[in-house]
Amino acid sequence: METLTILDITATIVGLVYVWLEYKASIYLWLVGIVMPAIDIFKYFDAGLYADFGMAVYYLLAAVYGFVIWKFFKKRGQDQVGEMPITHFRQRLIIPSTIVFLLAWSAIYWILVRFTNSNVPVTDSFVNALSIIGLWTLARKYVEQWLVWIVVDVVCCVLYVYKGLPFTAGLYGLYVVIAIFGYFKWKRMMTEQ
Repeated sequence: METLTILDITATIVGLVYVWLEYKASIYLWLVGIVMPAIDIFKYFDAGLYADFGMAVYYLLAAVYGFVIWKFFKKRGQDQVGEMPITHFRQRLIIPSTIVFLLAWSAIYWILVRFTNSNVPVTDSFVNALSIIGLWTLARKYVEQWLVWIVVDVVCCVLYVYKGLPFTAGLYGLYVVIAIFGYFKWKRMMTEQ
């Protein structure tokens, strides 16, 4: 079995563990979230998928950030570290998040068009830019992060079918289902906390 296939299978298994831990709102998702993009860095570089390679580096850094935020969360005015609560996305963050998304989408699109032979630069840059927002909302433990992932996963599912990657497309189809259930689970957890 060639190295790329082994990396792909390993990353898929780790990715399933990651989504399961995210569904449970377990802090351990971030530790798995460090391992998964570390594998992807090698996989994407070896496959020549340089935009995905760059996103894997971002995912790795975002996982470290998410772990620190969740592990050392302090409520304002308190000295004790406690579990970060699940909350709603704040309305005042909509415009800045949209601006960041649009800037990231534009920048990634430009890079793909200028420096690669991508035949799907609009879609590829869209899912990568929206994933930046998705990881940040997950790190802040906003219940709406699941809605972002539903959009990302649906678009990725279609993109991977188009690119002839049926197993990866199937994985992202499963991610859509998990994200729908995760959204409702986190809403219940939020009301119970």
